[in-house]
Amino acid sequence: MITLVLIALSLSMDAFAVSITSGLSIKELKVKDAVKIATFFGSFQAFMPVVGWLGAVGLTKFVSGTSHFIAFGLLSFIGCRMIYESFNIKEELKHLEG
Repeated sequence: MITLVLIALSLSMDAFAVSITSGLSIKELKVKDAVKIATFFGSFQAFMPVVGWLGAVGLTKFVSGTSHFIAFGLLSFIGCRMIYESFNIKEELKHLEG
């Protein structure tokens, strides 16, 4: 139960941060726009964990013996990609500046 509550809190904080950013970036925010944004974020925040759970249940018997290698590979790829992109920030800033 504690895990479920912590996941719910982390998802709500994620949606809260994105909604604040959206609210600050839209100059003339109307109630209709706010309801539309809240509906989309709420729907996706509820839908994505269910999709992940269903996918995990379906794939468990196929990857149970190699799941640690898959996790290592994915995390290594993401880490290497982040390191690579950290060196290319200057090039992207030069491109944006002109």
